Amino acid sequence: MIGIVDYGMGNLFSVSKALERLGAEYFISADKHKLCHADALILPGVGAFRDAMERLPGETIKEFAATGKPLLGICLGMQLLFEQSEENGLTEGLGLLPGSVHRFPGRTLAGIPYKVPHMGWNRLEFVQSSPLLNNLQEDYVYFVHSYFVNAENSDVLLAKTVYHEQVSAVVGRDNVLGMQFHPEKSSKLGMALLANFLKIVEERKAVR
Repeated sequence: MIGIVDYGMGNLFSVSKALERLGAEYFISADKHKLCHADALILPGVGAFRDAMERLPGETIKEFAATGKPLLGICLGMQLLFEQSEENGLTEGLGLLPGSVHRFPGRTLAGIPYKVPHMGWNRLEFVQSSPLLNNLQEDYVYFVHSYFVNAENSDVLLAKTVYHEQVSAVVGRDNVLGMQFHPEKSSKLGMALLANFLKIVEERKAVR
C-alpha cells in the first residue's frame, strides 16, 4: 500500500489518479502511525519550501526512510529531501540527500533575462543507471518550478535537463528518490517512471 503524505501543500488529486490508472493501492493521510506502516511513501508538494517544512511530519519521514522502504518526492517534495533551500532565507530540509536548493537567477551569465518560473516540457537526459529508469528512453516531461537543485557533481543525480541552468530532474540514493517535474502530468514517460517506482516497491516488499 502506497501512502501519499498529506501536509496541506501537495498535488494529491493528480498523484492519486495516476496511481489509480496504474492499478496501485494507496491512501492519503497525515497520520504518522498510518504513514509509518505503508509499503512506500510519496511526498508531493506545491508551494514554498519553508511553509512545507513547518507543516511536514519531518521526523516521521526520516524514520520511514531509515527503514529502507521506498520514498519518492515529487516537485517541491523532491526539494524537501535535500539539506537546505535558499527560498525566503535559508531553511533546513530533511537532509536525506546531499545538496541545496537555489532559485533560478532569471538572467543568463551574459545578462539576458529569462522567464521564472520554469514552466513547460523539457527533455530528460539520463546520467546513470537506476531501477527507476529501467527500460525507459529519454523523452519530455512537464516542469513547473522556480527553484532547482544542481547535483551535477553528486552521485545522487540520475537524470538532468537544462533550463538556462542545469536542473537535477531525477535524483536518488538507495530507497530515497525524487523527481523535480510532475510525472503524473508527463504523459507516457511520467507514467512509466511511476510504474517503475511501483516495481521497486514490490521488489522491496518481496525481500522484507
